[in-house]
Amino acid sequence: MTGLLPLRRIVLLSLTMLSACGAADFGKTTPSATAEAASMAVDEPSGAYLSGRSALASGDANAAASLFLKGLALEPDNEDLQNAAFMASLRAGRPEATMLAKQVPGGVAAQLLLANDDAKHGNWSAAERHFAGIVQKGPIQILLPILVAWSQYGDGRVDAALATLLPLTENQRFRGLYALHAGLIADLAGRAPLAGRMYTIAETGSGGTNAQLARILASWYVRSGKSAEAQRAFAPFQDNAGSFALVVPNLYRASAEIPVHSAAEGLAEAYFALAGALRGQDGNDMTDLLIKLALDLHPDMTMARLLEAEIMDEGGRSDAALDVLKPVRDSDPLMPLVELRQAALYSKIARTDKALSALDAVQKFAPDRPESYTLRADILRDAKRYPEAVQAYSDAIARIGTPNGGSWALFYQRGIAYDQSKQSDKAEKDFLHALKLAPDQPYVLNYLGYSWTEQGRNLDRAHKMIERAVALRPDDAAIVDSLGWLELKQGNTKGAVQLLQRAVELEPADPTLNGHLGDAYWAAGRKLEAQFQWRRALVFSPEPEDVPKLEAKVAQSEAALGNPRTTAKPATP
Repeated sequence: MTGLLPLRRIVLLSLTMLSACGAADFGKTTPSATAEAASMAVDEPSGAYLSGRSALASGDANAAASLFLKGLALEPDNEDLQNAAFMASLRAGRPEATMLAKQVPGGVAAQLLLANDDAKHGNWSAAERHFAGIVQKGPIQILLPILVAWSQYGDGRVDAALATLLPLTENQRFRGLYALHAGLIADLAGRAPLAGRMYTIAETGSGGTNAQLARILASWYVRSGKSAEAQRAFAPFQDNAGSFALVVPNLYRASAEIPVHSAAEGLAEAYFALAGALRGQDGNDMTDLLIKLALDLHPDMTMARLLEAEIMDEGGRSDAALDVLKPVRDSDPLMPLVELRQAALYSKIARTDKALSALDAVQKFAPDRPESYTLRADILRDAKRYPEAVQAYSDAIARIGTPNGGSWALFYQRGIAYDQSKQSDKAEKDFLHALKLAPDQPYVLNYLGYSWTEQGRNLDRAHKMIERAVALRPDDAAIVDSLGWLELKQGNTKGAVQLLQRAVELEPADPTLNGHLGDAYWAAGRKLEAQFQWRRALVFSPEPEDVPKLEAKVAQSEAALGNPRTTAKPATP
């Protein structure tokens, strides 16, 4: 079976590019789950609590908050409902969260939210007290000195703010982070020599330059009359950071502006930094809190919006991810990245025309960059508009310069589009070129080997290629299926059955895999089991062109077995 790479190439802003990212994945909201929660009895606190838990488990934090709040109205002193209503309201971004934080002040989340509220109202000494009162344990302890320092700066105590951070810039594990914020505070306070020293420590002590640090350093260098150093700050992202290279010229042009304008924005930068460190770890709840706090103080932090949208998308909430990106202004330097992300999101919710329209703007902005053409091709291929996808992949390939090892995917994907367009010769040429660029790429080895198997040629070479792919990806059901299918074609029925059974174990609901296993059972004389697998394949929504073939096989088996329908029924998905 041919294994396709998912539609995921664009706007994958990794931590090597960004200082922070997104929101927690609280699961995908399903209408049935939310409806089930709403249907539960909520006329007493326990019913509201259970209904809220059900809604939260389905990913609907807003519905959960409403249910918890309803229960809390019935029993105001219920601590379980207080905590649940607070966290659900916080996740949903509801204003009740601040009020509820005052009822559950002991937790880190509540203290941070209350401090944020004080910061927004200019009550900086109160914000400092909240930050200082947080127990220093877990990852938040890294951030607390920075939060305290920004509160002191907001309160007009510049010397106190610097005194909080400067000792931490010497021989300390996170000295680069502390130096960066000390530099930002000194920069805002007009203390240029100190800001320059701190930025130098941040650049050398951060273990690598990320995009946010590059923006801050470039701004400092431009404002200091050092344009060459500013260009050097962006150099790691110009050629090797994929889609981020699109916006480097915009960011360079915007470098004349100071990157942080206020204490509130400084706090947002700090929240954002820790959110990035927690991304992908066991800190999803805290990551979500930090990104919401950052956007609460600095709604124009587009990097945070991009990464929150990315995480929402990963949780199956593409519509919500699109909503997160709506406030970004057309004039924002990162707008081309936003449009790329919007295009990918629109594609996922089957709004192909909207996706392509978003890409038109990116292509107009950067006609010589390959990223938008690549995503356009992926979207068109996903929509089964294969001839148009071929052209878009060709447009992308024409813009990458000399192909290298990282270019194999473009040739592989164009090969798939050619193959689906019934241009097998051109497809084979692209697959072979992809293997020349990346000889051990299991997806290419599998696709080409499977194609040759279906064509009944180059079977020995196909066998070696697919064996190699299985060795590289032993738990990939599509690749294991390919080897089993080839074994069946070559007459090794026993080996085919074993491999195809393994493939179905890995992906039980795949119609192609179930159909292949049925064919192997039939060849092995296990006709009743073959009939069962073909019926299962029909249950799992096969491609329309495969339906009559499977139905014919079921009819054949019924004739051979005397129509034993009542003895073998496939399980429902």
